Amino acid sequence: MKNSMKNILMVLCFVIAICAVAFASMSFIEQRADLAEIETQAGDADTPLTENQKPQSDNTVTPEPEYTFEPYCTESTDPEKFGLKTEIYSGTVKIDHYLQNQFDLGFTNAYSSAEGIVTFKGNNFRDGAVYGTTSLEQKSFSHDYWRVQTGSMASGSGYAPWTGSGWTGQPLIVKWDETTKNNMNIYPEKKEKADLTEVIYATMGGTIYFLDLEDGSYTRDPMDLGFVFKGAGALDPRGYPIMYVGGGDYTPGGTPPKMFIISLIDCTILKEYSGSESIAHRTWCAFDSSALVCAATDTLIYPCENGLIYTIHLNSSYDAANGTVSVNPDEPIKLKVTTDRSNSVNYWYGFETSPVIYGQYMYIADNGGYLYCIDMTNLSVIWMQDVVDDTNCSPVLDIENGKPYIYISTSLHWTTSAGRGDIPVFKIDAETGEIVWQKEYNCTTVEGTSGGVQGTIALGKNDCSHLIFVPLAHYPNVNQGGIAAIDKTTGEEVWYYTGNMYTWSSPCVVTGKDGNSVIINGDTAGDIVMLDAKTGELLDKICPGGLIEASPVVYNDKLVFGLRSSSIVGIDLL
Repeated sequence: MKNSMKNILMVLCFVIAICAVAFASMSFIEQRADLAEIETQAGDADTPLTENQKPQSDNTVTPEPEYTFEPYCTESTDPEKFGLKTEIYSGTVKIDHYLQNQFDLGFTNAYSSAEGIVTFKGNNFRDGAVYGTTSLEQKSFSHDYWRVQTGSMASGSGYAPWTGSGWTGQPLIVKWDETTKNNMNIYPEKKEKADLTEVIYATMGGTIYFLDLEDGSYTRDPMDLGFVFKGAGALDPRGYPIMYVGGGDYTPGGTPPKMFIISLIDCTILKEYSGSESIAHRTWCAFDSSALVCAATDTLIYPCENGLIYTIHLNSSYDAANGTVSVNPDEPIKLKVTTDRSNSVNYWYGFETSPVIYGQYMYIADNGGYLYCIDMTNLSVIWMQDVVDDTNCSPVLDIENGKPYIYISTSLHWTTSAGRGDIPVFKIDAETGEIVWQKEYNCTTVEGTSGGVQGTIALGKNDCSHLIFVPLAHYPNVNQGGIAAIDKTTGEEVWYYTGNMYTWSSPCVVTGKDGNSVIINGDTAGDIVMLDAKTGELLDKICPGGLIEASPVVYNDKLVFGLRSSSIVGIDLL
């Protein structure tokens, strides 16, 4: 009997083992089949997209990668190599540890739930200056456009008066939901307008303008804060009626620049912070950067030219039913970065670029010529890369075959004593900080106007997804400039368009319904050009009158940008 039971148990164990192996094999086959299906759907990178596959604008969401993204430094990108020292402050008190486990913007560029363009270049990848669907049947500009006059103000630090919109000014555009629209101090007749889309533009004259995208008419009274706004500002990505914007110069009365949190319910200031800090590296404390908000942790991220990166837990609340919005911020947490090169004479401390955030990792470059990868959960610097010179253009992140890369360039300041020198355009591995390739342009800097790349690089989309588009100033000679199209894989120039003057503006890539893309950008001659993205051919040009430094955006078929000649213009794309 015992032997019989023993035999039965042995048979049962054998059967169970066979079943387990069979189940594992079937699971493996199913997984390989799923992978094969995914690979088949993805297709070869060189295979043209069908008409139904082509997105119509650059607000397409970049999918999450399938691998675990954990940046790390190599021997050449180890922060210790650059003499990095970091300090973290709560207010003005130095703290030993900081931890915010839930900080995460995700591994996509689906930054905002609002309908529109809510920060500089649209999102956390800085690749979204276009929203909606653009027809572009004629590939041209309408010459019947709206124009709104803006103001000017005196400089508090010895510069010429600030006028209109300049670098890096960019309009923000949003279509509010009906409840939020009716909660705001928008004019009654505008509240009654179906599908009202609002242009919100902070300008260098110290005033924020609120305009109807359709015709440029006022949607509410302008808000005059008395600070120069060079940066674009930002709206809350959750659709909350909140604006974040910072001053770019001292006031005529000598007040240092401030950063503001503004209620768009009634256009009142909810909170303000001065950049004049005893713990900062520099007394110069402008906020030219455009902020980001981590919705998961209700945290505002705002870099400053004083050398501090501010992270502020907002404790924000929006009660749409009762029409109220509030913030009750905790003490700001500030990251202070010191390197072996930065100082207050040259290779300045401070940040003018707008940050890119990928998951929990922030990418930002400073005036001292370093690019940083920072873990925002504990404010530790993972890797650094020497990008040679004063960096004013923002980094841009692109996902290529599931892997993230950073494209960035510099202005020409510290690397020349004769006013002329090479500025590099970089492709950088976002995981390690290693340089994939760099291409150099020999530029000139003259007093008052930087040569090199001041505007932010634009990523090719759809039919031109193999290219990036780089705006150049004082290249190849003083006052000359244009746009270079560079192959993402090889780093070689594919075409170059020569404009009438140099450009500080940031190009945007617009794809028409036919799947063909164009580049739109302005220059300091006052020209707005439309170029074929694949060839650089000039398709159309319009000169609305006035030097252009600010960056354009496109919402559906409408192009909006500001001029230094104290005006904002809205032009239909045909």
